[in-house]
Amino acid sequence: MKSEIFLSVKTPIGIEVRTTVQYWEYLASFKHPVMRNKEDIVKSVLQMPDEIRQSKTDKEVFLYYRQSDRLYCVVVKHAGKEGFLITAYPVDKVKEGEIVWTK
Repeated sequence: MKSEIFLSVKTPIGIEVRTTVQYWEYLASFKHPVMRNKEDIVKSVLQMPDEIRQSKTDKEVFLYYRQSDRLYCVVVKHAGKEGFLITAYPVDKVKEGEIVWTK
């Protein structure tokens, strides 16, 4: 079943981030095809980010950044101690927003 959990990762700030097989296929096929086959990078960004920032426009959205082969951003909506993957993509620089955690 495509609604099964594809990814479940605990972040350093105690948020359990999940996404389904169906949503990952949508993200990696349509939203950001550059992320196809990069689920390990997404996991590492969430588990060991360089920095976590809170969105300036939505206080429930957090941006996780990590430098790997390039700089990646994983965007997560927090709901209590759970998080839901919104998107993930490579970036040129870190966006503005309040820093809530650094390594």
